[in-house]
Amino acid sequence: MALPVNDISNTNVASNKKNNYLFPFILVTSLFFFWGFVHNLDPILIPHLRKAFVLTDLQSSLVDTSVFIAYFVMALPAGYIMRRYGYKTGIILGLILFGIGSILFVPAANTLQYVFFLGALFIIACGLTFLETAANPYITVLGPEATKTQRLNFAQSFNGLAAFIAPAYIGKIILSGKELTEQQIAAMSTEQLHVYLSGEAASVKIPYLILGIIILLVAIIFYFTKLPDIKHEESYKGQSGFASALKSKRLKWGIATQFFYVGAQVCVGSFFIKMCTTAAGINEKTAAVYLGTYGLAFMLGRFAGTFLMKYIAPVKLLALYAAICIALTLVAIFASGSLIIYTLIAIAFFMSIMFPTIFSMSIEGLGHNTKIGSSLIIMSIVGGAVLPPVLGFISDTTKNIQHGYVVPLACFIAVILFALKNSKPMAITEKINLT
Repeated sequence: MALPVNDISNTNVASNKKNNYLFPFILVTSLFFFWGFVHNLDPILIPHLRKAFVLTDLQSSLVDTSVFIAYFVMALPAGYIMRRYGYKTGIILGLILFGIGSILFVPAANTLQYVFFLGALFIIACGLTFLETAANPYITVLGPEATKTQRLNFAQSFNGLAAFIAPAYIGKIILSGKELTEQQIAAMSTEQLHVYLSGEAASVKIPYLILGIIILLVAIIFYFTKLPDIKHEESYKGQSGFASALKSKRLKWGIATQFFYVGAQVCVGSFFIKMCTTAAGINEKTAAVYLGTYGLAFMLGRFAGTFLMKYIAPVKLLALYAAICIALTLVAIFASGSLIIYTLIAIAFFMSIMFPTIFSMSIEGLGHNTKIGSSLIIMSIVGGAVLPPVLGFISDTTKNIQHGYVVPLACFIAVILFALKNSKPMAITEKINLT
């Protein structure tokens, strides 16, 4: 039976729209891999720089602080630039900062100054702020509204792929495997110590230089690629801004919850190697391999979560996974030996869907305020700067890294409260009030 002319026309329009979105979707999805790659080098950098500069757990956690404080500082400027100039401009600017910061690892290693490494990481993170502020909401609008959470989880799955590749392959290059005691370091002459520290610091040069060059090439590709830009404000004449966006109770809850979730993710990942080497008693190179497995579990969790969301409401899956993470974190605190390693890997699997699910739920119904809401949620990533030092302080004070894991435990409790609080779909009247 022949379709009516109008139906044929509508079908062709839908097909053309889908085709127009396909390549941009692929290109933007690649960004999730790149920022996942550099983020998952941080758990390698922390023990590496701890050795190279003889740092405490609290001092080494400043790697996370320098990265995630950038999200707080740059999220609003990133949101403003994208509201004015569009997603594409924000993405290109983010890639440029990302590339420059990566290349700055070379002079940082040459100077043997810890603060210069922190500065380079801050610049990288400023770029990542632009990328995440743009890519997360952009993915949600590149397709049907009904599948936006699945789409975001799918794109974030490539973040998980990077979480496997970065530590498993690049970690072996950066980590030397030389694990000297404080007594051995103290026994070294000034010249021997300089040679040792120079060697440890220099191993980051090539990986970050290559990464920086690749990222700048990707920026060039984006510049010459035509991307559909969705501008929510173009046809809107009413109220717009932070006050309007924050009328959404779900957004306010989402901002707080994302703060705690990111803090939990960074705490678990950043101190994974320390947990393996001290609580489980394995060497750092073996721990780096397990960290790759941790990243693989994270990736598989994202793909599995995306599949399960076809049959289970995202909010219900979020609540279930948060409950499992609470139980697993308790095991990590009180267990011993290799069980700790496998427990942390399991946590990676079950916390994998949390960021994109919290994100998509939080911006639901914001309409023309979506970019503002996105900026506010990206600002809340500062939890990754604030909470790891708390874990590091507890570890240094108690002389037991496991005690510090009460921090991610509290964070997962916050996530399950968010899921239970927002278990009902947003009412249509509430969406209208927000838009």
